[in-house]
Amino acid sequence: MTDKKGNVWVFIEQEEGKIADVSLELVCKARELAGKLGTKVEGVLLGDKLTSCVDPLYHYGCETVYMAEDPRLEPFTVQPYAKVIIDLIKQHKPNILMFGATHKGRELGPRVASEKLAGLTADCTELEIDDFDDKVNKNFYKDKLMQIRPAFGGNIIATIVNTWDDPQMVTVREGVMKMDAPDTGRKGKLVKVVPELSDADTVVKVIERVREEKSVNLKGAQIIVAGGYGVGSKDNFKLIEQLAEALGGEIAASRAAVDAGWIDHDHQVGQTGVTVRPKLYIACGISGSIQHRAGMDESMKIIAINTDPDAPIFSVAHYGIVGDLNSIVPQMIKAFKAKA
Repeated sequence: MTDKKGNVWVFIEQEEGKIADVSLELVCKARELAGKLGTKVEGVLLGDKLTSCVDPLYHYGCETVYMAEDPRLEPFTVQPYAKVIIDLIKQHKPNILMFGATHKGRELGPRVASEKLAGLTADCTELEIDDFDDKVNKNFYKDKLMQIRPAFGGNIIATIVNTWDDPQMVTVREGVMKMDAPDTGRKGKLVKVVPELSDADTVVKVIERVREEKSVNLKGAQIIVAGGYGVGSKDNFKLIEQLAEALGGEIAASRAAVDAGWIDHDHQVGQTGVTVRPKLYIACGISGSIQHRAGMDESMKIIAINTDPDAPIFSVAHYGIVGDLNSIVPQMIKAFKAKA
């Protein structure tokens, strides 16, 4: 069975004219997917006063940008956004539609999927194009989207395939797709969309917005010091903080350390946390489950400290230190401070 060859779409998330990194990551991934399918990459950009967003989307790989500008689309509320996207889907019939697994994407994606009676795979960590042989129903599908994500609490990695003709829809976690360097020579086509919105589509009004800056920026950190359950206690986690301070880095943690209450979830790295790619990642007392490694194994340099010489973290580490972090980390702090 050969499916139609619609284009690959990315919902472009923006806030006051600043494009979310996850959307640019998805545009780069969409170029790869569209190249395998022989189709195009198209972005869907909604909001108000968006002209400054268009050229960067071309530079990262959008060949067409559908732009809907309307004061009723700013700030984001899910009903009008969903209405505009659903109307565009009906008109242009994309093959794939991707959202970032952000607060907006997680609210918007399911609403669009429900209206289209389509499936949606949430929190994907990888996407591939491949043929699918449905031996149960004796159907063969060419060039389907392999939607890869952790399942059962991160204990297995599942590959999910949609076999219908409506858009294959996914939300994708932030940071898991590589953002390529922009090519300022790329050009594209802008399609201005006039939203057809009724009062029923704008019943929710934003009266006031109170915003706080995030205190943790693991995605942008160049140096990260992470602690796991092997740190031993919340008090011992001060060693991780001191080492991060000595290096001018950010503090991170494994899920086990977060679940133990030693540090907030904002610091969690892994499949159920943040995916990072720093220049230096120091893992202290982290065993290195596949769920954690998936969030940090593309770091440029990885140093692992663990008492267990067979800990899985050593399989991805560039340098491994077998020993007690309670004696090793203070020595590292002293050495780094001496060179500062």
